[in-house]
Amino acid sequence: MLNLFKIAIRNLMRYKRRTLLTASLIVVGVVFVLVFIAVSGSFKNMMVSQITDSFLGHIQIHKKGYVASIDTLPLTMNMGPQTLKKVEKAINDIPEIEASSMRIKFGGMLSNFVETTNVRLNGVYPEDEIMTVPLFPERIMRGDKTIRKGEILVPELLAKGMKIKVGDMIVIVATNKDGSVNGKQFKVGGILESATGPGGRDGYIHINDALEVLRMDRVEISEIALRLNNFANLENVHNKLNDILSKELNKEGKPAFEVHTWEKLSPFYNIARMIDIMTLSIKLMLIAIVLISIMNVMIMAVYERIREIGTIAAIGTLPGKILSMFVLEGFSLGVLGALIGNLIGVSVVYILNIAEITFNFGRQTGLVLSPTVSPADIAVISIMVIIVSVLASLQPAFKASRMEPIKALRHV
Repeated sequence: MLNLFKIAIRNLMRYKRRTLLTASLIVVGVVFVLVFIAVSGSFKNMMVSQITDSFLGHIQIHKKGYVASIDTLPLTMNMGPQTLKKVEKAINDIPEIEASSMRIKFGGMLSNFVETTNVRLNGVYPEDEIMTVPLFPERIMRGDKTIRKGEILVPELLAKGMKIKVGDMIVIVATNKDGSVNGKQFKVGGILESATGPGGRDGYIHINDALEVLRMDRVEISEIALRLNNFANLENVHNKLNDILSKELNKEGKPAFEVHTWEKLSPFYNIARMIDIMTLSIKLMLIAIVLISIMNVMIMAVYERIREIGTIAAIGTLPGKILSMFVLEGFSLGVLGALIGNLIGVSVVYILNIAEITFNFGRQTGLVLSPTVSPADIAVISIMVIIVSVLASLQPAFKASRMEPIKALRHV
């Protein structure tokens, strides 16, 4: 085998220009795929992080049917104390869950004593909310980076429209669960930057203030947001939590809870899917480049060396060895292209990191692109290139091994 490999390398060196051109095509394809995977992966991770770590969380738990009615923010579908105990037990039984935040979501009217508009509000425990969505404090443009009792964080667009500033006094009026109306005066503690996606324009108050506005004599929670210690475990944790909570049934004998990952709650999941599809398309383009390049070179090599093939066949070289010789040429081209392509691709990704390219996502500005290439990506691309190189050389190699020595020697 070693001798066949040496012969394959020697044959490639006989046609340096053709070998260099083919290897260059493979290198360009590998570099393009690596850089695209690194850049698109960085953008996708940044996008997901902005959505999950700013307001959504990795997973959310609701009472069954709440998400379908979320536009009306129904207080009648909140989770009571007994229900919460079951959910908390399920959360505590899963060590992969790092933090959780209970929220009361409701709609109301906001008045600055000059004009009035509708607003969506979230009553939260500040410490739990920040642990669950750690980028939340960065959204507070002005004011303290927390939520205090008696204060409200007003969404930026609403504040601009009503000319509300930090320190102003406003009134929140809300319809309670029983249909009655109640109001409470708040001090504007901060202006909240609008995040991208659903819930990005919500205001925030302390959960105790929410209970007072809604005249609740006990804690009733609309949703529980969860954060995992490892985002890669999202699907496993979701399935595990769903299995546990699906055993809890309501009065109709149906599951009492619904568990959703961020993917089911945000329309930006479709963008993430598009990035994955584009990445797959780029990989298919690389396969096409390698396949066509290698097959073209090997077909030309067989055609130009017909008499040579006839000679080595006439002196007793077995068809299997002739086939192996040409397959090893394709293999060598694949290895060479993959190796050089990986080195250049990693170098380009390193340069992009040094350059610190920034971009905007929705209302988030100045996000720094941090492309990375994992060893797994390099291994997958390399193996893919080598396998396709071998497959592309099989047909020409098989043709060479099947040649009749007498006919090959007569070829001009």
